[in-house]
Amino acid sequence: MKVLIATQKPFAAVAVEGIKKILTEAGHEVVLFEKYAEQADFVKAVADAEALIIRSDKVTAEVIAAAPKLKIVVRAGAGYDNVDLEAASARKIVVMNTPGQNSNAVAELAVALMIFMARTQFTPATGSEIQGKTLGIQAFGAVGRLVGAKAKALGMKVKALDPFLTDEQIAAGGAEPVHTLDELYSGSDYVSLHIPALPSTIGSINYELITKMPKGATLVNTARKEVIDEAGLEKALTERPDLKYVTDVAPDNFAALQEKFGLRVFATPKKMGAQTSEANINAGLAAARQIVDFFATGNAKFQVNKW
Repeated sequence: MKVLIATQKPFAAVAVEGIKKILTEAGHEVVLFEKYAEQADFVKAVADAEALIIRSDKVTAEVIAAAPKLKIVVRAGAGYDNVDLEAASARKIVVMNTPGQNSNAVAELAVALMIFMARTQFTPATGSEIQGKTLGIQAFGAVGRLVGAKAKALGMKVKALDPFLTDEQIAAGGAEPVHTLDELYSGSDYVSLHIPALPSTIGSINYELITKMPKGATLVNTARKEVIDEAGLEKALTERPDLKYVTDVAPDNFAALQEKFGLRVFATPKKMGAQTSEANINAGLAAARQIVDFFATGNAKFQVNKW
């Protein structure tokens, strides 16, 4: 099978070599397509691909239509909102992610951002400590559990909300279960977001929720920018000069927020959750192994679409 590694933002060289080794030893042909300038170039490159490994690359309906032989797409990472699942499903193309491979990198970043904001972005101004504060985690999957464990090690109290888990499962993960968003936000000095961008979550973190947070609270977003109601965030920060917002995915109105709120807001220059050499390698190798297994046995364990 012909496997196209299409990465506008390339994998680390050691990851590429590992991916190639896994695939070629299983008898597959590997084509590397990196640092392409335009989406149109990507559309042309998929013409004879039977499998596709991507990172944040956009697998649109146009890309899928241009790939008549395509059978599987693996997104090296947890999020998969850059893939048109409806178009893939219509063609019975399996779409997978690689859950857990980037989890520690994202969790470390979330904790680092909390400390960064607590210490007033490392300026000479007097900051605060996170020990003794309460962290609320929205979505208690692989990343959320790691954030909770690291926060507890630093002396924080940890609560979590996840409608897909029982109280017993949340407690086993080391957090106190809560049952409503109001309870999570009103009882947390920090709220860390780990929800995907879905129709039900896009814009869901809004003015009403944010303003329920206690005095001096910080909202931490290492998930997706789309889950934030940006107008609501700006309104909340305007009316509540004690609140802070930090993220690794800048909102569209970030320049205005930064000018208006200064050290109360921060966004990294680019999406940084998975930007470690370890995560880069782990996700790439996992993607290759999943493709090999899929073609060898039909295993679609991490499939994220349906038909």
